[in-house]
Amino acid sequence: MGLPMDMDDLHAPTVSSGPTSQPTVNGTKDMSSQELIAKKENLEAELSALGSVLESHGVKMDTPLLTSDGFPRADIDVAQIRTTRARIIRLKNDYKGIMAKLEASVQEHFAAGKTMEGMGSQTRAAPALQPGSSTANSAIEPPFARVNSVVPDSPADQAGMKAGDKVTRFGSANWTNHERLSKVAQAVQQNENLVIMVRVLRESSPSTASSSVELQLTPRRNWGGRGLLGCHLVPL
Repeated sequence: MGLPMDMDDLHAPTVSSGPTSQPTVNGTKDMSSQELIAKKENLEAELSALGSVLESHGVKMDTPLLTSDGFPRADIDVAQIRTTRARIIRLKNDYKGIMAKLEASVQEHFAAGKTMEGMGSQTRAAPALQPGSSTANSAIEPPFARVNSVVPDSPADQAGMKAGDKVTRFGSANWTNHERLSKVAQAVQQNENLVIMVRVLRESSPSTASSSVELQLTPRRNWGGRGLLGCHLVPL
């Protein structure tokens, strides 16, 4: 996706938009699984950094950058934000392409009767259709938080959340808008005794691929412990 049409009318951006000499996914056809995993991790790192750039300006991907009369806002660096947003969109598309290639690689290994040893713990395999798991067609998003601990018999425990899970979506909160997990806290407070859809990446063992799991979490009081969830999340 190209830059916004009015990008050329603005001053030059003050932040590099990252390497653009060639599309990120180009040349991955003959890459090994380890190389694909390394590229995926590089994309995740850059997406996280770009998300921090937007956060430093106090904006999101959909925050208006023009005034009511159509002029660029003077309180923010509009050119930098637009450049960053455009880069995020491109990288998210590249990320989906990399994940599709990794899934295909995993399926080829299974079809050939090979083990997953050496393929890396961060590969997301094509998940089987089982209770609580998402389908292979679910949108792939970078994780933004890790479950540090889960209290037994808590709402989080009853929803199936496990320590080590990496959260990719918590209600409407995702890696682009969680605002240092404040959106997660807001979702919990606003949905007491209501179901919140939570999506996590879960690693079954060091030799198998991570899978995307969808949970139904109901925040509630009086479960016997502190808070509404009974789990501790830390930002990534």
